[in-house]
Amino acid sequence: MKRIALKIDVDTCRGTLFGVPALIELLQRHEASGTFFFSLGPDTSGREARRFSPGRYYDLVTRLYGLLLPVPDIGVRGADRMRQARDAGFEVGIHAWHRVRWEKLVPTADNAWIEAEMEQASRRFAAVFGAQAQAHAAPGWRMNRHALRLTQRLGFCYASDCRGNFPFIPVVDGELVHCPQVPTTLPTLDELLVSETTSAAQAAERILAESASIDGDHVFTLRAELEGMKYKGAFEELLVGWTRRGYRLVALRDLLSSQNIATLPRHTVVFAEMPGRFGQRMTQGPAFLDT
Repeated sequence: MKRIALKIDVDTCRGTLFGVPALIELLQRHEASGTFFFSLGPDTSGREARRFSPGRYYDLVTRLYGLLLPVPDIGVRGADRMRQARDAGFEVGIHAWHRVRWEKLVPTADNAWIEAEMEQASRRFAAVFGAQAQAHAAPGWRMNRHALRLTQRLGFCYASDCRGNFPFIPVVDGELVHCPQVPTTLPTLDELLVSETTSAAQAAERILAESASIDGDHVFTLRAELEGMKYKGAFEELLVGWTRRGYRLVALRDLLSSQNIATLPRHTVVFAEMPGRFGQRMTQGPAFLDT
């Protein structure tokens, strides 16, 4: 049976407090699974909204964080909501320590900074859940070479840090990183909504059409702040549409559970700009021939 793995990025304090429980209820109602990737440290999304996305994808309270309201610590304020997702049977993983800072700085950050950010996120995850994280999903598919290598050193079973077509073992600068990547394969709702003439319902129809046009499993990335709040109705249309088309809605780990990791194809990773996004993102590159 064809599968859609739902990758749920939780970027903000508001998304954690309100988007997460809304998504839990919606997914349970449609008998769907998924993986929640949590931001675990400071939420300065208000500054980001003012500079990059004035008013479109953030509600008023979120836009005020870091401006007129104190910066909340998501891992403290939202710990109960994070555990609620875990206790409801959903897979949970790490998104970032400081999501805004990661997206801005990671392309040129030095190794020490990368290690500090990822280790802080890992420690907070363990404090919230009482266990080490098994999965990582970088904000905005923004990574660098050292961050990719750390997905192996920190012991993640897999990561979902890039865009691509199917699970693979990543190769960077000729070096194999023994942490599988499970890439996002479908366009996101907010990418399609860049055009003012596209409605949320039309974007959902395009995503359904694209998922049906390519055989095999898919990974769809959604955000607690959008599909769990402002565009919850459009996301429910997606869930209904996928179910009617015979897809199972699963967690990311389910895409690897039936595979032998040792036999996954090896692909280089590429850092490049992509439509609908500013700045370089990590994508699945060509097959790597191990000579």
